Amino acid sequence: MSTEKQYPMTAAGKQKLEDELEYLISTKRKEVVERIKIARGFGDLSENSEYDAAKDEQGFVEGRISLLQTMIINATIIEEGSNVRDTVAIGCTVKFVELPEEDEEEYTIVGSAEADPIEGRISNDSPIAKALLGRKVGDVVKINTPGGDMEVKITSIK
Repeated sequence: MSTEKQYPMTAAGKQKLEDELEYLISTKRKEVVERIKIARGFGDLSENSEYDAAKDEQGFVEGRISLLQTMIINATIIEEGSNVRDTVAIGCTVKFVELPEEDEEEYTIVGSAEADPIEGRISNDSPIAKALLGRKVGDVVKINTPGGDMEVKITSIK
């Protein structure tokens, strides 16, 4: 039994990670190695800011490659909008109104690897998603957020 963390994501989200991984391995890694070679040519490495910056970038790129590989290997594909559901689950788009103002909001709940709040895609680990998961249309839900508590009423799930 694997104890690795699972990363829920859509098939499109997994493809996006695979594309980024391919770019980092085939292109970015080579660019950074070339920058390190050029910076070495500038002489004394102890005071060589170009070398330090290139080595830092190399560390970031290698760390990102490792993370992406782990996320892809441990991906759990979720079906996004495959059918009408009666309860909120990962892959659902949820509409709700904030009470008492009745401001309507809509979010698709995705795995953390695909979260993009600006695009309306929130992580299943976020306070809003955690509060909504398992709830039904018509439910009034209290959500504890970093900005304070809010109460919402679920109006649709798709």
